[in-house]
Amino acid sequence: MVYWNGRGDFMQFGRTKIKTDVEKVNRNNVLSVLADALTAHNANRADIDYLYRYFKGDQPVLAREKEIRPEICNKIVENIANEIVSFKTGYLLGEPIQYVSRSDYDTSKEVGELNDIMELCNKPCVDNDIAEWLYICGVGHRLILPNSDALISKAVPALSKGVKPDLGDESPFSIYCLDPRSSFIVHYSGIGEKPVMGVKYVKKDDLDVVYSIWTDTEYFEIVGNELTGGEKIVKEAPNTIGSIPVIEYTLNNSRQGAFEIVLPLLDAINDTQSDRVDGVDQFIQSLMVLYNAEIDEGKAKNLRAAGLIILKSFGDNKADIKILNEQLNQTQTQTLIDDLYQKVLEIVGMPNRNGGTSTSDTGAAVIVRDGWSTAEARAKSDEANFKRSEREFLKVALSIIRRAVGTELLLKDVDIKFTRHNYDNIQSKAQVLVSMLNNSHIHPALAFEHCGMFSDPQSAFNMSENYYQEQMQKWEPVDVNDDLQ
Repeated sequence: MVYWNGRGDFMQFGRTKIKTDVEKVNRNNVLSVLADALTAHNANRADIDYLYRYFKGDQPVLAREKEIRPEICNKIVENIANEIVSFKTGYLLGEPIQYVSRSDYDTSKEVGELNDIMELCNKPCVDNDIAEWLYICGVGHRLILPNSDALISKAVPALSKGVKPDLGDESPFSIYCLDPRSSFIVHYSGIGEKPVMGVKYVKKDDLDVVYSIWTDTEYFEIVGNELTGGEKIVKEAPNTIGSIPVIEYTLNNSRQGAFEIVLPLLDAINDTQSDRVDGVDQFIQSLMVLYNAEIDEGKAKNLRAAGLIILKSFGDNKADIKILNEQLNQTQTQTLIDDLYQKVLEIVGMPNRNGGTSTSDTGAAVIVRDGWSTAEARAKSDEANFKRSEREFLKVALSIIRRAVGTELLLKDVDIKFTRHNYDNIQSKAQVLVSMLNNSHIHPALAFEHCGMFSDPQSAFNMSENYYQEQMQKWEPVDVNDDLQ
């Protein structure tokens, strides 16, 4: 399915997943795989660039033209696309992603250190940038690279002695959000469609293009020219990370942005608002119609500036002047705009702002009525897709940490938690917790996990259990008979 973007070309809905029949990329085939991948990437890049400009406010209504009274041609951009992306990004990642322990034994300390490292890398900011790209164009890329060899060399001697090194405020790796217009992942077309190559490129002022390419085992640097091509390998080195450091995030299976499916409705709202303002201008600048009167052509040009017209009647026909002042029905226009906007909110899964009129609704009823339950359901779906790529990122991050400062954490020991709306309906959640704790057939850890009060249920359970044991040790039994005596 394609959409006419108002700029003279067509845009394909959704991004194409770049694939290759080559299972293992090496020096002998990297140039041919790159050349084939660039064909699909260039089509994706054109779509992404259009959607990004649309998000910033560069929308088709700015190019509108009028054949009748072209001097009155307002171009109003009601940037609902920006509203959609901003809301969904803030709703999904209003609070930073937290890593929590999910293993049977206590790993909360090491998980806490992992969260500290991510904070040093400004991961919450990078996550927001990735989420913004996801909601704009459906894809986003993260790059993780180990820090300088000096940092690693400082840690290795300590690790060899069995001592965990202290790197201070330094992090063993750095993470970046890549622009999807200049980065992509190539997947193997076989079962599983695993990534076989990650690409990040930079265009220089002299039109040379420098491609940085990672595979599981090698790193290539290729230079070509934007006009003449002629790509050649200028650098080759082993990939010491052991994995492709470019991780691809996708919003959905079709790789569509959040507002991409409602582009026609958004354009219709812009056109209607522009025509609405045109109607106001045309009412104020109404045309005059002369009845049974003649005015010299030279005088007619000065009517607007003169403000006074002298007419002469001819015979029995009385001279008259009237103004064409038919006004656009603003009430009906507002009804149309409200209907279009409501459809946009329903399709993209955003809550409405009408607030309702009932004063007897409970909190849960308001959440369902105003669309917050739909927004939460969409966010849960986005979480699942985000977590899938986040686990690939964690796999690479733990590998670098293990090499730099040492850790016993495994990927299966870490769970990914989105802490959104953790304190909504807190009274109901507290009642659920108390009821489950009072049930002797339910393990207390399950009560902490399923009540919904805690972003890290395992850590909260461990802390509460330690506190309970401390209080029990302080308690001393009292002999009732001694008190009576």
